Amino acid sequence: MPHIVLDQQIDLFDYSKKFSPVFQKSPLIKIPTIYVEKDGNVAILPTIVIDEKHQEFFIQIITNAKKTTIRLLPQTDPEKTDSVKFSLVKVYDQMKYNYPNISISKSNLFDYVQMHESM
Repeated sequence: MPHIVLDQQIDLFDYSKKFSPVFQKSPLIKIPTIYVEKDGNVAILPTIVIDEKHQEFFIQIITNAKKTTIRLLPQTDPEKTDSVKFSLVKVYDQMKYNYPNISISKSNLFDYVQMHESM
């Protein structure tokens, strides 16, 4: 399962205020909004990706005192295309922009993060 683990807790209520909708035209990646659960420990982002196929799924952000994880919501389980993986990187990029002191502590998407940074 693709994921990015950050080295610190992110205040998801604060991040939801700073969140900007994501829209990439080709391949299409659209993340229009974020929903934060009332306890502030979990958020979901409805996502649409159209590349080889049309997929709709949720990105899940889970935070606790020591880390924040960006991953696919297991119940939606899209095919793990490059565009689906890049959608997770786009959420990370926005978090990194808003919280420049965060770092990736663990991920299986390092190649995608590096590719995205070089674009």
